Amino acid sequence: MVELIKNGVYLGRGKIIQEEAGDSTLERLNSQLSDAGLAPLTLDQIKLDQARAGTIAFRILTAHNQTGDWRNLKIKFDALASHDITYVGIVQTARASGLTEFPVPYVLTNCHNSLCAVGGTINEDDHVFGLSAAQKYGGIFVPAHQGVIHQYMREMLSGCGKMILGSDSHTRYGALGTMGVGEGGPELVKQLLKRTYDLAYPEIIAVYLEGKPSPGVGPQDVALALIKAVFSNGFVKNKILEFVGPGVGNLSVDFRNGIDVMTTETTCLSSIWLTDESVREYYRIHGRLSDYQQLETEEIAYYDGLVKIDLCKVEPMIALPFHPSNAYTIKELNRNPVEILQQVEAEARKQLDNPKLNFDLRSKIVNGRLKVDQGVVAGCAGGTFENICDVAEILSNKSIGQGEFNLSVYPASQPVNIQLANNGVLARLLATGATFRTAFCGPCFGAGDVPANNALSIRHTTRNFPNREGSKPSDGQLASVALMDARSIAATALNGGVLTAATEINPTVSTEKYVFNATIYQNRVFQGFGKANPDQDLKFGPNIADWPSMIPLPNNILLKVASFITDSVTTTDELIPSGETSSYRSNPFKLAEFTLSRKDPGYVERAKAIQSVEEERRSLLRGSKTINVMGTKVEPVLMTLIQSGLETGDLAKLAEDTGLGSLVFAVRPGDGSAREQAASCQKVLGGWANIAVEYATKRYRSNLINWGMLPLIISELAAANFKVDDYIYLPGIRQAVAGGAETVKAYVIGPEGHKELNLALPNLSSDERDIILAGCLINYYAKCLLR
Repeated sequence: MVELIKNGVYLGRGKIIQEEAGDSTLERLNSQLSDAGLAPLTLDQIKLDQARAGTIAFRILTAHNQTGDWRNLKIKFDALASHDITYVGIVQTARASGLTEFPVPYVLTNCHNSLCAVGGTINEDDHVFGLSAAQKYGGIFVPAHQGVIHQYMREMLSGCGKMILGSDSHTRYGALGTMGVGEGGPELVKQLLKRTYDLAYPEIIAVYLEGKPSPGVGPQDVALALIKAVFSNGFVKNKILEFVGPGVGNLSVDFRNGIDVMTTETTCLSSIWLTDESVREYYRIHGRLSDYQQLETEEIAYYDGLVKIDLCKVEPMIALPFHPSNAYTIKELNRNPVEILQQVEAEARKQLDNPKLNFDLRSKIVNGRLKVDQGVVAGCAGGTFENICDVAEILSNKSIGQGEFNLSVYPASQPVNIQLANNGVLARLLATGATFRTAFCGPCFGAGDVPANNALSIRHTTRNFPNREGSKPSDGQLASVALMDARSIAATALNGGVLTAATEINPTVSTEKYVFNATIYQNRVFQGFGKANPDQDLKFGPNIADWPSMIPLPNNILLKVASFITDSVTTTDELIPSGETSSYRSNPFKLAEFTLSRKDPGYVERAKAIQSVEEERRSLLRGSKTINVMGTKVEPVLMTLIQSGLETGDLAKLAEDTGLGSLVFAVRPGDGSAREQAASCQKVLGGWANIAVEYATKRYRSNLINWGMLPLIISELAAANFKVDDYIYLPGIRQAVAGGAETVKAYVIGPEGHKELNLALPNLSSDERDIILAGCLINYYAKCLLR
């Protein structure tokens, strides 16, 4: 089904012609080409750098690079996108950094806090702020229920050869010839301030598709098979996936989009696909034919690795809790449910780390088959036109039953909704007993169709992380999600919730044709790009708060270990929960109270305890030229340095030079969402650093840096010879960062004394070091404005 080729691979005229490293001779390459019936290549064509330039990704990246150095990219994007969990903070940060006008199309969608049902007026206040920001700075404002962020960008802003940056991790439009990158909000701030997105040229991995999917196999099945093959081994981490091969032409554009949006779960940086007549037709249907161009590899193209997927062999899949990579074929699970679910339960209990919770999937085995409680088809992955039409086709003239199982469907946009109404699919679907919602991302992150306690929901959405669907473990409530394709969800609905692969029922495929109607957008979406009105006032609700002031990196820092997490991966949802916290995204102080609440409930109290000491230290520095720490909370903390023998100077000097704060240790933090709040909430609580064996994604590491936090590295978990409430002292850290040091001197201070700790700070650019030195991106840009 999926095969990984880890060495360098050449593609010649779209065919795999070499599966070894790139040192083979020209004769060997031409022999392979001859066997494939292709014309020979010249020596120049197989030179590695020239062959690298033969990829689609290379051409797009270098076209957006602002320097002549393709190995060190400085990218400017064609458009930006945010939703109502992220755009308030982005505008606030950019405004504090000197923003006067949006320099490129910036789309503010309202697809997360759409219900406005939690927290009084909080959510709608954010929407009012968003519209006023679009009016003031010249943005595009998409009101609630009109379209989920990624569907709107597909329909209205994508274009072959373009690049789009979004403050949502699922910013992926590769199937439309558009390279999408999901990052934390500060990276969008840089673009709004006409700066660049800087990165070393990434490795490019070919995803070679061949064959054609069987009836009943959908895009989520292909995506889960891909994620299963590459996530745990990090094969594509921070790399770009380039989809090529003859199988691409056997997939509709909706099918391609469904695979593409899920590439985020592989931990890749971005994705791009070759384009063809099907993509051209997509742009024609959407009235944007001028945005189409054919994208294909050059005669010879070199990739740093290759994933080969035989679409004929892909079977209906299910990703069990609590990760999209925890995937099995439905056939395999139905054949052996007890053993597989027992293994999933054991792994989940380790991850949940809460003995009070009863996580039990095996109780859902009825007559040897797994029975689920709920089905949801929604969002940028599930709510596409073809997915919903196929669900209706499978369920047509039938019933989802009168039992506990229920099915909800969310279209990805109002234009999709209009067409489903016009062609009768909506009526057929409603007649089955399924419920139909609006264009809303809620079920994907826990703000819609929250399951009952101990329920198992099957969803064609993007993630199934712990508690993401709305569980509240602190209140004893636990539910879980398994990811599946819409077609198998429909087949399961036919069986009253008994897990069923769509291929078991010989499904017919819908032949409904899509007609795009932009009237709703013309009537409701504010199109303000290029029409900034500086006289427009921003409209602030009572919950919208500015960021707290943040100081530059001190000469030394003494940090209390506020959390120590040994899970193999820590998601951003665990660092800052989604769902009910969404109403507080515009208030850094209120949101910070939720930090690590579902993973380490004691973290906030521990962080605040040392933060209060740091606040007293700063007040002493503001008070007078003569600093007296005697009798203050600062004295005993700084005395630990003297008592441990690490410092011998007077306390006043030590208080002047040494910042106090907290840090979080996690083995591999940051998988999942691009939300910068996973880092900013730590900073609001006085955090100065993370220590990790590895950062799960580039975007989380970037978020740490942009909030002025040190992304420290330790060699392995066993080397983390410290625990919660120990101190870690980094003397001379400011000088080390400023001097470009990649190793950092550190000491652990505990009840038994002190010991050295080897930490690394690798691969920081000069700009990133300057941001950390300034204390955060806001300070960095404020300093630039004063120059």
